[in-house]
Amino acid sequence: MLTDAKAQETKALRKRDARQGTTAGLLRKIAAQRYLQGMAILGAAWMIIFNYVPMYGVIIAFKNYMIAKPISEAPWAGLEHFREFLQDDNLWLMIKNTLGISFFKLLIGFPLPILFALFLNELRSVRFKKAVQTITYLPHFLSWVVLGGIVATWLADTGIVNDVLMRLHLIDEPIFYLAEPGYFWSIVIGSDIWKELGWSAIIYLAAIAGVSPELYEAATIDGASRFQKMRYVTMPGIKGTVSILLILAVSGIFNSNFDQIFVLHNSLNNSASNVVDIYVYQTGIASARYSYSAAIGLIKSILALLLLLAANYTTRKLNDTSLF
Repeated sequence: MLTDAKAQETKALRKRDARQGTTAGLLRKIAAQRYLQGMAILGAAWMIIFNYVPMYGVIIAFKNYMIAKPISEAPWAGLEHFREFLQDDNLWLMIKNTLGISFFKLLIGFPLPILFALFLNELRSVRFKKAVQTITYLPHFLSWVVLGGIVATWLADTGIVNDVLMRLHLIDEPIFYLAEPGYFWSIVIGSDIWKELGWSAIIYLAAIAGVSPELYEAATIDGASRFQKMRYVTMPGIKGTVSILLILAVSGIFNSNFDQIFVLHNSLNNSASNVVDIYVYQTGIASARYSYSAAIGLIKSILALLLLLAANYTTRKLNDTSLF
């Protein structure tokens, strides 16, 4: 009995010493990394203050909130705002426009930066490569207010597009493209690709730079052509990056780039430009229906989460790559 008691006491003392040693080691590590820890704490504080604390305001989706009173005093409305949105006459038009624009942006706009990065990486002239990069990156740093004005000017009835097409005798009279709903999706998708193509390719170029040169050397010895190296060496090397970005792109399919569409939207192309974000602005923000707009935003967030989980599960099953 005494032996068992001593053994238990020794075991307890060892555990205590281990905990103390672990705590002391942790404190020493924090002290050694105090500057990095300080920056991490500031980043965490910023995220908590601006991303998590405001989530309290989500409850206004279930209330009849008026800006003159605190959220706590607003009367409860239950699911009234959610039902109103789901019964809206324009719901299916908004969903069609939102998903249609986002789907074609994903279908066309997602693979193009990958192809652009692959071909840009194959350029041998450093000057030409830098020039192409600068030209393609530049539109990203301009706001949609500026680029939207440029697009509207180019596509006006007296713009350069109509002028060129008429000189080539492809059209007989000018077309005001932004007044025609049939052209709106193409304009949005094309201008979005123009703005983000070069910038989106940066991530893929960084991933390509991380591919081992030894793999290219081995492929050269085996007699692989440049296109074969791209297909069998470069693409597998950046597969993980492509998968992660695809997951994020799929989860954001209900976001249709409000800034861009707000600039290009007008009453004449409303049947093609009335997406969910524009509807939220018009009915929720401009009309001060904050609870209604919060309900729509909450629905979008839930759908985005479901899409994120589905895309993450699919990519994990297909190529063992996922966010979590």
